[in-house]
Amino acid sequence: MHSTFKKAALTSAVTAALLAGGLVTSTASAEISANIGFTSNYLFRGVTQTDDQAAVQGGLDFEHEGGFYIGTWASNVDFGDGDSGYEIDAYFGVAGEIGASGVGFDVGYIYYAYPSLDDSDLGEIYGALDFMGLYGMINYVTNADESDFEGSLAYEIGYEFEVVPAISLGAAVGYVDFHKDAENNQGEKDYTWWSLYLTKSTSMGDFTFAYTQNDIDDDSNIDDPRFNVSFVMSF
Repeated sequence: MHSTFKKAALTSAVTAALLAGGLVTSTASAEISANIGFTSNYLFRGVTQTDDQAAVQGGLDFEHEGGFYIGTWASNVDFGDGDSGYEIDAYFGVAGEIGASGVGFDVGYIYYAYPSLDDSDLGEIYGALDFMGLYGMINYVTNADESDFEGSLAYEIGYEFEVVPAISLGAAVGYVDFHKDAENNQGEKDYTWWSLYLTKSTSMGDFTFAYTQNDIDDDSNIDDPRFNVSFVMSF
């Protein structure tokens, strides 16, 4: 993943493809990169995607010097009640800097595919801005197997800074606004999530420890605080 999109993915999922580098606003040259890693709990927008179990993940990216990028990323998933399998994401976009302002931008499209699960695939367009460690991002569901999700929005804002060399601290907060049926206002309940994370960069790869929670109000423990550890190696 690239630029702001990569960083936003880091704070919401704190998983593999996500930890390889910080926010950037330009690409020095065209290159192909890959990443592989693991997380003790795959969290996406404040919600576990692996039933609070571990995940092995990895991705492949191509970035052109003009700012265009394309890539793919995969992980195992488990949504409980026998809905387990794997996720494969494909995405493309353009990232760069707005003039000489130091403000970076990132716009693109991502498709989340779940080949082993029925009626679960969906696609989003996204747009983001970043400046000196601060970023804001919006995702909009354009297509989904479950059409009720089309039109849903996810908002996210975050900030990361280097505490000491090779150690950074970050925080993010997001809001998921599900599409509601126009006639009866039925649908998934909107919710807010937040996360704090600490990343240590080493010659082997990046280690991240994170705390994540949401305010989903139901009879399960889905809103309990969660702590996870992730590692990713990029090459």
